[in-house]
Amino acid sequence: MAISAKLVKELREKTGAGMMDCKKALTETDGDIDKAVDFLREKGIAKAAKKADRIAAEGTTYVASKGNDAVILELNSETDFVARNEGFQNLVKEMADHILEVKPADVEALNASKLSNGQTVEEKMNESISTIGEKLTLRRFTLKTKTDNDAFGEYLHMGGRIGVLAVVEGSTNADAAKDVAMHIAALNPKFVSRDQVSAEELAHEKEILKQQALNEGKPENIVEKMVEGRMRKYLEEICAVDQAFVKNPDQTVAEFLKTEGGVLVDFVRYEVGEGIEKRSDNFADEVKGQMKGN
Repeated sequence: MAISAKLVKELREKTGAGMMDCKKALTETDGDIDKAVDFLREKGIAKAAKKADRIAAEGTTYVASKGNDAVILELNSETDFVARNEGFQNLVKEMADHILEVKPADVEALNASKLSNGQTVEEKMNESISTIGEKLTLRRFTLKTKTDNDAFGEYLHMGGRIGVLAVVEGSTNADAAKDVAMHIAALNPKFVSRDQVSAEELAHEKEILKQQALNEGKPENIVEKMVEGRMRKYLEEICAVDQAFVKNPDQTVAEFLKTEGGVLVDFVRYEVGEGIEKRSDNFADEVKGQMKGN
């Protein structure tokens, strides 16, 4: 029978399971929503759904490449302990290999794509949630390509707490590219070079620096020169190629790569949990509450 979108939506609301899982459950049970709920529970997917409101802000980043394609991804868990689990680590590698194979457009397309065993990624994730016992989220990924004359810089810091994928053109020295990726992990630049900085951001920063100088009581006739100098320093701080190279501060990153005949053209830096609002329980308030109850 044809399964309506309304029925799929109703089952999703009841179980919290993914759209593909709900559609499959309803198909298997001829549209009987109660049987579909049981079907999902039997498969362990409803159990996974119960964890949907938890916050998964731990986990790992991972970088992998195959030929001229590379991927960086972030897979989240609820605890750092689970992120170090062998099953979790194997899942991360499996997802990276799959992304390199099918090259999905986004996370939604990735979740709907099928693994070699016929499972969708969404089904695999729900199965892993049931097995591992924590909410897991494949949060994001980025694919990059290069030519045979270029190199990927692949670096994981603190076992994947920070991951960087850099693309260096004109040099095939993967070790030099990795050193640049390590630099990016450490200094966290916002851009590759100053020509990537928007006119709006430059104008905004210039106005802030101008007001700072005026508030310091500097004469207006020298404020402009001060702002120019501070803008140069600001750009050096936020642009990777202008930063002092961490392994040799006497060189900039651009100067280091020039010795290898290369140029940094792109990078992606992921830090686990960045931008996710973590739940923080106030221990002192909790203790006070318990004392009042006694």
